[in-house]
Amino acid sequence: MDTPDVGIPERLAARLSMPEQHEYLRAKFSRRKVLASSFATVGAVGGAGLLAGSSGTANGSSAAAVGTSGTPAPVGVDGRYVAPFGRHLAFGADPKTQMRISWQVPLAVKSPYVRVGTEPWELGRKVEAEVRDLHTPSLSKKLPAVEQYYLHAALDGLRPGTTYYYGVGHDGFDPASPERMATLGTFRTAPAHPEKFVFTAFGDQGVSYHALANDQVILGQNPSFHLHAGDICYADTTGHGKETDTYDARVWDTFLAQTESVAKSVPWMVTTGNHDMEAWYSPNGYGGQRARWSLPENGPDPENAPGVYSFRYGNVGVVALDANDVSYEIPANKGYTDGKQTAWLDRRLRELRADDTVDFVVVFFHHCMYSTSTHASDGGVRDAWLELFTRHQVDLVVNGHNHVYERTDAIKNGEVGKPVPVGASTDPTRDGIVYVTAGGAGKDLYGFGPGVKDSYEGNVHDHESIATFHWTSSRRHDPDTVAWSRVRYTGFSFLAVEVTADARARLSVSALAENGERIDHFEVVRGTVVRGTR
Repeated sequence: MDTPDVGIPERLAARLSMPEQHEYLRAKFSRRKVLASSFATVGAVGGAGLLAGSSGTANGSSAAAVGTSGTPAPVGVDGRYVAPFGRHLAFGADPKTQMRISWQVPLAVKSPYVRVGTEPWELGRKVEAEVRDLHTPSLSKKLPAVEQYYLHAALDGLRPGTTYYYGVGHDGFDPASPERMATLGTFRTAPAHPEKFVFTAFGDQGVSYHALANDQVILGQNPSFHLHAGDICYADTTGHGKETDTYDARVWDTFLAQTESVAKSVPWMVTTGNHDMEAWYSPNGYGGQRARWSLPENGPDPENAPGVYSFRYGNVGVVALDANDVSYEIPANKGYTDGKQTAWLDRRLRELRADDTVDFVVVFFHHCMYSTSTHASDGGVRDAWLELFTRHQVDLVVNGHNHVYERTDAIKNGEVGKPVPVGASTDPTRDGIVYVTAGGAGKDLYGFGPGVKDSYEGNVHDHESIATFHWTSSRRHDPDTVAWSRVRYTGFSFLAVEVTADARARLSVSALAENGERIDHFEVVRGTVVRGTR
């Protein structure tokens, strides 16, 4: 494989942090060079620069990321012939009243917008879209420079528990016209009061037939939202967070088209994995993420840490974290929030636990706190966050990174607090926390160690102990012999969680294979959560 021609020596790249790499690239791809590349690329299709009528550019992006951050150039494409694609939803900070609609167009268009209403024939509300155009320079001889156009509309003041219809468009493409009504999408806001619902989760999807199959089974669960625990599309196939990584920005186009069948109606809530540190965009490699996604901006530093946020849906508080900030295994962004993320996490968990209407707290991030597969466990996330999870009694932790399904017993103080076999129930206030690795979303699968058998519903093979390791601060393997690996499945799968808020609130957690077969299930019931007694 050819080394990408990024103009920085390998020996220098090995010593540079992510911000330092960005500054090097910023100097290399000067505004003059980037503009020249941009005009050459977009000019071939009759337009250049920002989408005319845009209200913004890619937040947090740099001159190397946004190729035409100056005056918009004329748009030479007839909007009638440009169809939007890659629609994906995300909640705002308040899922009862806020929704963010994002999509993509292949060419520059004029005056993009969203139409929305409570009936498909009544889309009277029209919301202007923000444009975030993303320029990726030619990073190797085999890859051209790429212009991508992402559009975002913020819908506020919505009614709780209400189904809305929406269409995305621009001058020449009106989604409310009779010939375009087949392009309409729908979404439902969170209810005003807790009620039963389902959410789904996984990590490490990428683009593949198996990824598409998982998406369709997820759609069949009718989830209220989906959690994607990092390593989203693998446009960066190397995952070291270095500008020498192999990277093809066009993979994002394929991924968003693949995911649209679900994400156009199910809020697709992402956080950041190691393959999502794209060194060509902004100081921390997250300018691409900010261009493509609109996520809640209630974390400690939305500009620089867009994958850190929280939201409340019904009786569940959900917290998204960026494990790149604390990882010992892959340290390209280690410490980039200067402790702000962990301090915010402490405050947010305390706030959620102090809220009598929040029954459960679910945390998701990429690197595994407890796993025995290829990457094993990251001691960095344990050192940074385990004590906080324990003190604030987090109910469920979802990770990716290892491309398998693995589920622990309830873990308390680093040991098994209670065995939780398939079908069992556990109480986090007494037993400890269950950790789920749900990394079988579609990327090539991993396995487990020599002699370690898969063990799942209908095929149980318990092991008294398993030899594994965790990563240390010196990037070494520290051997472990553990008893907490309860369920293991080397196959494509995802997590489905049914949440109830009746007399005794509970999380009914299931893992489903890509063919819909259940491979694991267990229940989380907090001993103190009984309606009318708190």
